[in-house]
Amino acid sequence: MSYGGARKGAGRPGPYGCKTKPIRVPESLIASVQSYLQHKGYKLPLYGSKVAAGLPSPAEDCIEDTLDLNQHLIKHPAATFLVRVSGMSMINAGIYENDILIVDRSLEPLPGKIIIAAIDGLLTVKRLQKKNDGKFLLMPENSSFPPIEVDEQSNVYIWGIVTNVIHAV
Repeated sequence: MSYGGARKGAGRPGPYGCKTKPIRVPESLIASVQSYLQHKGYKLPLYGSKVAAGLPSPAEDCIEDTLDLNQHLIKHPAATFLVRVSGMSMINAGIYENDILIVDRSLEPLPGKIIIAAIDGLLTVKRLQKKNDGKFLLMPENSSFPPIEVDEQSNVYIWGIVTNVIHAV
């Protein structure tokens, strides 16, 4: 007599229309996983007509496709995290208090990119700039804030590159 394993005719038909597989999910994530499954992911309707930012244009009532924001906004899921903004040092880059930043740790921190950096253990969002002498500056996008010079004595660690900003209006 054999024990365990698959048995012909065993199991209940599930709501998904295909075979299922048991997995271990942390208890803290169960509600999120159930919501994701219930809504069949997080795909939102994407309309075929564009919205005019100048003169109004006639609206078309047709959905072109659905858009999964995870696929659209997150290129490297395993290396991506979100962080909420505190402060106003980046307002001229369109980053405001309480905005949510999508940050990719897998991208190279090149000059001109907006980065998340830990300075002596404290996080900040700034634009990375390279000076002519090869040293780096962490530049605010608000003239009320001073640049932060990075030198050999600085305890700076770049956490990642900001790829998108989620800004509530």
